[in-house]
Amino acid sequence: MNDLEPALLLSVHPRFATAILTGSKTVEVRRQRVAAPPGTTVVLYATAPTMALVGLARIAAVNVGSPREVWRAHRAQTGISRKEFDEYMSGATQASGLTLEEPQPFEEPVPLSALRAAGTFHPPQSYRYLTGEALRPVAEASPSTGAVLSGILGEPVPA
Repeated sequence: MNDLEPALLLSVHPRFATAILTGSKTVEVRRQRVAAPPGTTVVLYATAPTMALVGLARIAAVNVGSPREVWRAHRAQTGISRKEFDEYMSGATQASGLTLEEPQPFEEPVPLSALRAAGTFHPPQSYRYLTGEALRPVAEASPSTGAVLSGILGEPVPA
């Protein structure tokens, strides 16, 4: 991976991270436009109480539209009820449905404390883009995760 091909660091509730990694949730919805092309690697950060990087997935497609359009297109794949969707999207004029594929759970989650010890790591409120340079400390924080991330970085990660 080079700086022209960033990964997407996505913060999700632990329940949704588990559902994505088991393949029962294949579409993650966001309240704003996500401009990530198909093929982009997604690094999943499970929020409290887990507070750890838990796995990877790949973006197969991004559907941007009104919340209503995104719900119509993806409701069965979102892993949430219509009520949860409407509450989350309240006030939003645009939404993104990220179709995810190839979920890959980490052998061991990488806790926030290890991420911060390896460098300045701040989990995003929703999502942010990560360059290869930003992923190196993440890879170095856990040997098993580093092996997975080295494929994304395009280089071996020191043990």
